[in-house]
Amino acid sequence: MASPLLGIAGVNSLLFASYAASKRIVSPFPQLSLGETALAGGMAGAANAILASPVEMFKVRMQGQYGGADDKRLRAVFAEVAKDGFRRGIMRGYWVTVAREIPAYAGFYTGFEYAKRRFQSKYGKTIPVWALIASGSCGGISYWLACYPLDVIKSRVQLANAPPKGIDYVANEFRTIVRTQGLIIQRVNTVATTEHSRRRGNIRRIRGVAWYELIPPQQQPIP
Repeated sequence: MASPLLGIAGVNSLLFASYAASKRIVSPFPQLSLGETALAGGMAGAANAILASPVEMFKVRMQGQYGGADDKRLRAVFAEVAKDGFRRGIMRGYWVTVAREIPAYAGFYTGFEYAKRRFQSKYGKTIPVWALIASGSCGGISYWLACYPLDVIKSRVQLANAPPKGIDYVANEFRTIVRTQGLIIQRVNTVATTEHSRRRGNIRRIRGVAWYELIPPQQQPIP
């Protein structure tokens, strides 16, 4: 929790300042089209990655711990990451963060503006608070729809024990995910509810509660 709290003020300040500057670059007019809004949002996301990357690095490292007695404090995590240097340690995953932030904030600002303008067409320029909240929700959904796969790759890169190698590490990590875990998600009606110990090991009794798992590539159906 400490890492995002410490960094969120700077990240959001840079994001909104970059978005305001990007809008002026994209168009001299105050009312941008949705396409221009997406472009300005993507430009702001690229600039935002400068601070978002190290903040995400420490956040992912802290959240990757599982509540054990040997969990490290932020200070210890910082020292551990800093051993790899600035570029390969603190700024690890910078380029995949850039790749994530561009579509993420293009989607965020476009989704927000689209919903807000639809409400304005009905309620006028000043929309109710609930409509503004709904517009923000639409922006948040658009954010994650636009960047979720890249966020998975970024988290895996930043959680890895060793820094990535080569300039194409994003593509390499994507290929690793596809090769080992696949792309298609299958619904499986099983969940472990009780365990019985036997001489040969623990055997789980299965009951019909839905969960989801990835189909390995070799088991995926051919279209």
